[in-house]
Amino acid sequence: MGDVSRLLAEYGPAFGQALLLTWKLTVLSFVPGFLLGVLVTVLRLLPLPPLRFVLTGYVEIFRNIPSVALLIFIVFALPDLQVVIDYEPSVILTLALVCSAFTADYLRTGINTVAGGQAEAALSLGMRPLQVITAVVLPQALRSVVQPMTSLLIALMLSTSLASQVPFPGRELTTLVSKIANDSAAGIPAFAVAAALYVATGLLIGWAGAMLEKKLRILR
Repeated sequence: MGDVSRLLAEYGPAFGQALLLTWKLTVLSFVPGFLLGVLVTVLRLLPLPPLRFVLTGYVEIFRNIPSVALLIFIVFALPDLQVVIDYEPSVILTLALVCSAFTADYLRTGINTVAGGQAEAALSLGMRPLQVITAVVLPQALRSVVQPMTSLLIALMLSTSLASQVPFPGRELTTLVSKIANDSAAGIPAFAVAAALYVATGLLIGWAGAMLEKKLRILR
């Protein structure tokens, strides 16, 4: 306990900055990843087989590729194609692409819980297919995938440790722990503090997801 106290006395502000950077990377990757996943889901529902085939391939590729492999490709392979992306946007892009694929997959499962008769009824009332998807099917699917999306957000937050694999301009939690371990003998206490911050953040996200799910359940 004394080692942790001394560590916090010396590196307390650094841990605070690292935690904020971890949160920042989580938000900046989750929001566009979620929106892109919703867009992919909507487009996959349109009666356009070629588009559906391409988007299904997109989901399967980014759902199954290791995040670190995707990051390495973006950072080191894309420059050979004359596409250069800075390290921070590369990490955000990697996480957003993975997030979008899982979001699209979860929403597809959520859509399967919506009774087909509702879409047929909406069509019979004169609504267009896109209107049926966005106004009838998608809102119900979103309500049913709150918990899976909460778990995805937690996994995304933990995956921000990818930033430790590239010369990132800032230090998120895993990078900070590595630096402390290299500069001193406080590697284990540093890991314990970082682990506690990860767990606390995950619990906070889980609590928020549970509250949102409860509220949506009441609204039904």
